[in-house]
Amino acid sequence: MLFLTGSRSIELASHDAVVRPNLSGDAVLLTGPVLPDVRLPSSGPVGVDIRLDKTDAGSTGELARRYAYIASQPEGQIAKVTDAVEDLLLDAALRGAVLGLVPIGVWVLVGHRRRRDLASRVHLPQVLIGVGVVVVLGVALLQPWSRDEPSDDDLDWVALQTFLGPEVPLPEGLEDVEVRGDVTTAQTRRLVESAVDTYDKSKVFYATAAEQAATLDLRQPEDGDTVVAFVSDRHDNIGMDPVARAVADAAGASAVYDGGDDTSNGKSWEAFSLDSVSQAFDGLDRWAVAGNHDHGTFVHDYLDSHGWTMVDGEVIPGPGGTTLLGVDDPRSSGLGSWRDETGLSFDEVEQRLADAACDSEERVTTMLVHDANLGREALARGCVDLVLGGHLHVRSGPTEVLGPDGEVGYTYTTGTTGGAAYAIALGSKPRRDADVSLVTYRDGRPAGIQWVTLQPNGVFQVGDYVTLTYPEAAAG
Repeated sequence: MLFLTGSRSIELASHDAVVRPNLSGDAVLLTGPVLPDVRLPSSGPVGVDIRLDKTDAGSTGELARRYAYIASQPEGQIAKVTDAVEDLLLDAALRGAVLGLVPIGVWVLVGHRRRRDLASRVHLPQVLIGVGVVVVLGVALLQPWSRDEPSDDDLDWVALQTFLGPEVPLPEGLEDVEVRGDVTTAQTRRLVESAVDTYDKSKVFYATAAEQAATLDLRQPEDGDTVVAFVSDRHDNIGMDPVARAVADAAGASAVYDGGDDTSNGKSWEAFSLDSVSQAFDGLDRWAVAGNHDHGTFVHDYLDSHGWTMVDGEVIPGPGGTTLLGVDDPRSSGLGSWRDETGLSFDEVEQRLADAACDSEERVTTMLVHDANLGREALARGCVDLVLGGHLHVRSGPTEVLGPDGEVGYTYTTGTTGGAAYAIALGSKPRRDADVSLVTYRDGRPAGIQWVTLQPNGVFQVGDYVTLTYPEAAAG
């Protein structure tokens, strides 16, 4: 009873949403008065009603396109709803266990002799009063009058193919999708038809790219190597996430760096992008910073709560026995360990990062930042082996930088993983070349970098593996 009457509020598909479980075996998406509601079978006996509330979409057409893009890569959103339902079930089980223990505890505390004495005093009127109290309390707990959503059994559902008509080809995978049949205006049909077309193009393009990525001829790690996939500037393009993971797997990567700008403006409606990248790289060690477009603390805090280690202005252990230093971009409001000190300029953060690197007891192996220029001073002082950044949407490096005493460091900027030309890259294919870089570590230092690019025409380019050398290594 507690489980089936509970609900959870989450961010879903760029909406505030309310999730309620049921035993229908169907997932029902209640979209509102304009677009049709959607129903499809779930993978088990537990179903769910999802009511979509407010969003920041500027038009219904924009909203329909978002749905199409998200539906083409739904794993992150499915995992989010599943987590919400599992949390409801655990909460209901705990509350039910406590409630169930109350009468048992009372029974034990009263004792056999007292129970027999009380039973001899209880008559029919008292029993009726007790039953009435229980019924009233049960109704007050259930509050059936507060359930304002109609049951899906009360709605007129039709197959999506029937709704669109036989002249519209239905993409594979949508055969079991149904829509609420009482929304039948021509405008609604055109919106849904357009969304289905966008869904089909997006799913086909990125699914094909992921399959091809798995077969790329990439450098394979040798004994003692640790490979890290480096993504940055995704800008909400969740379609690239399975492609990037396929590249990482093909290269034998065991970890991932995220260089920031996962969103267009750091708003909570963009949680779908963070859910997607978290789900895509599940099982790998994960480090990240927030970029200049990830305004505010939402992105930093959300990734931190979803299994990412947010590099926050202190030297910490990194992959393959290395050390890692970095900080959120100062042009967003998150400033790492200097978060409480507002108004720091880009140059001031650059100097503080250099101080932190040079004051570290262990040499800093990698500096992970959104903009590689934040590592200029640390490289100039000879205090870091490799600075990794993004931000420019164009790949650059690795470029060797000499320190004052002959120390060698490198700076490298990866291109936009989302294929972003502007602040948002959500679409049926990349708007420009989409990059994933692969960083190899050996003996506790960066040993080499290789890049992989997916072009807007669906063709991959693979860069040569560039070896990183240091004075002591060269002398040996």
